Amino acid sequence: MTPEELKRLEANLWQSADTMRANSDLKSSEYSTPVMGLIFLKFADNKYRQYAAEIQQEYEALKGTRREKEISEIAIEKCGFYLPDHARYNYLLNLAEEEDIAKAIKAAMVSIESYKPELKDTLPQDEYFRLTRTDKGIPKQLLKNFSNIPENATGDMFGQIYEYFLGNFALSEGQGGGEFFTPRSVVRLMVEIIEPHQGTVFDPACGSGGMFVQSAQFIEEQRKKLNQSAADLFVYGQEKTLETVKLAKMNIAVNGLRGDVRQTNTYYEDPFSSFGKFDYVLANPPFNVDDVNISRVEIDARFNTYGIPRNKTKAKKQEQGNETVPNANYLWINLFATSLKPKGRAALVMANSASDARHSEADIRQKLIEENLIYGMLTLPSNMFYTVTLPATLWFFDHGKTDDKILFIDARNIFTQVDRAHREFSTEQINNIAIISHLRRGKNHRFIELINNYFQQGMVKLRENQAPVQQVSQQLITVLNDGTDDVKAREAAVDFLNLWDDLPDLEIQYQDYLQSFTPPQPSPCEGEGVGAIVPHFQGGTTGGLIMPRCEGEGVGAIVPHFQGGTTGGLIDTQNQAQQELSAAFKPFFDDLHLGLKQLDKTIRAHETALAEKAKEEGKRGQIDKQVKTLKATLETLHTDVKSAESFFIHIRWLQERFPKAEYEDVTGLCKLATPADVKEQDYSLNPGRYVGVVIEEDGKTEEEFIEEILSLNDELEKLNQEAHQLEGIIAHNVKEIAGDN
Repeated sequence: MTPEELKRLEANLWQSADTMRANSDLKSSEYSTPVMGLIFLKFADNKYRQYAAEIQQEYEALKGTRREKEISEIAIEKCGFYLPDHARYNYLLNLAEEEDIAKAIKAAMVSIESYKPELKDTLPQDEYFRLTRTDKGIPKQLLKNFSNIPENATGDMFGQIYEYFLGNFALSEGQGGGEFFTPRSVVRLMVEIIEPHQGTVFDPACGSGGMFVQSAQFIEEQRKKLNQSAADLFVYGQEKTLETVKLAKMNIAVNGLRGDVRQTNTYYEDPFSSFGKFDYVLANPPFNVDDVNISRVEIDARFNTYGIPRNKTKAKKQEQGNETVPNANYLWINLFATSLKPKGRAALVMANSASDARHSEADIRQKLIEENLIYGMLTLPSNMFYTVTLPATLWFFDHGKTDDKILFIDARNIFTQVDRAHREFSTEQINNIAIISHLRRGKNHRFIELINNYFQQGMVKLRENQAPVQQVSQQLITVLNDGTDDVKAREAAVDFLNLWDDLPDLEIQYQDYLQSFTPPQPSPCEGEGVGAIVPHFQGGTTGGLIMPRCEGEGVGAIVPHFQGGTTGGLIDTQNQAQQELSAAFKPFFDDLHLGLKQLDKTIRAHETALAEKAKEEGKRGQIDKQVKTLKATLETLHTDVKSAESFFIHIRWLQERFPKAEYEDVTGLCKLATPADVKEQDYSLNPGRYVGVVIEEDGKTEEEFIEEILSLNDELEKLNQEAHQLEGIIAHNVKEIAGDN
């Protein structure tokens, strides 16, 4: 299923589910849990279906032997669930209308919990009876709605559907509702930077468990490289609201994770003895909480190790003992720092105000900086969150830092607009931001790999778009053959079409690059253990790519292993080749844009000619239709060219900022600050203070700017003329209605 198909499925599922809500008397907070439960049930059934034959086969093979097992035991070993017949999705879906569907769903949920104890008291049960208060058919209709989810849908796809629904429920609740939801792209960026490979992940404000799911997906993508299993990750979560705890448990189960989520107030309870315990901490805690009792947290090492945030003025005598913190942001920051193991890493979302907070909070921040716990700070764009509009910053801790510098990234201008009120990071934008951190860590080979990936995807996109662009160009030429004898406009369309003749030459250059930098297949090492001989490579040179590590290491081993990446000189060679390949593509896209500009210009002139002709012949309606067709066709061309160029734009963006395929400070984007730099800024952790501001030109010449202004003015004059005509028509109609002749 493509991303576009998944988005359509999500939207359709939400629309159908939300329509059902409109027919009940439930609020979104009441409606979300039973809907999430059915999504969970559909996933469990899909997964069980994949293993059903294997489960039955093993059950029959062991039946009557000393190794005989219950079928439920075999099922749990194979897929993590056992679903008796009455808990199967299709069984519930096919129940007759007169059956008590809510009662049947509850029975199914009870059975699932009985065979999977970690879900005890988690799945919705009585909630399905609430759905029937105004319409008894709602549970049946919801089952039908979610039956559209493909039977071969993966856990990752279910996770995305799951998070999509959580996000929409958050929007339905409005400000203050759904505060547990952190946008998927923000979580993904956090995970990409701290790279949780294995071990324990802790979220003391876990909400629906999205941080855990993203961590698991990151590990799944890296498993082949790391030679690890999914069992290498265990998640721990704390959440104050019981309903949200249940959602988190279901989300974890949906995605096949091992973990423990507890309902608890993190300020006053520590069920996992978290001090110094975890490999990774990921969280989006509540911002600016001001009602936490100081006397209950100031004796807790989780919060007092780097200092307690206190009010500026001393508490009055009658308030002593009931004094609260002015702001709990730095309690959370303390907690993240103290929960890590000696080599642990953390990523957290925090209000921008915490980066420059004064008084006692400034003292805590200074201590964290001086003890070299802060790895980096990243400012997010506005409008990234569904239920809050406060600007936010990502904080990154690393207890295993090897130097005393802090990486500052200002990502406020990097985003994709989802709708008028919301933004997100695209996959490529996440990769581009994360690569800054990888370069800072010296993982320069990641940069080379990312550029290679963009080239590969860019070539696929170019080939996909070539045929549609050529087809649309032909349509444009046909439309221009309208009897106006506009040779100039047709020539512009033909010239644009001919530009694509250069693509085969670019494909040859790309194939030459691949041939030069494709990793060869190594022959087995000529000897293993001590004294292993250097392996010889078959099929070409190393080409700057990764050479495998021979198994012969230790005293006397003479194998030049480059495990984990390319060496500096080889990276330079491949980076130079990538730069040259990118430069070869640039004129092609420049010519496409120039061709589109020329088309825009000539078609505007063509429209003017058509309008004059229509005025003379009195055929305004027919001409308007032709103009509309021309504009739509031209808009399609712009969209297709932009799509074809997208990955090459990302390549140029990266190469312009990091031309040597290594980290360097970039004005307006990133700065690796020294302790002296931070001290000079009075220990502020606001990235804007360090990265600076770049004023970017629009790239237009004076002639192009004037031409664009004149074009816009022409469009404005046309709209004004149409407005005056409408004014006259309205005035005439009003007089007709009033009988004023």
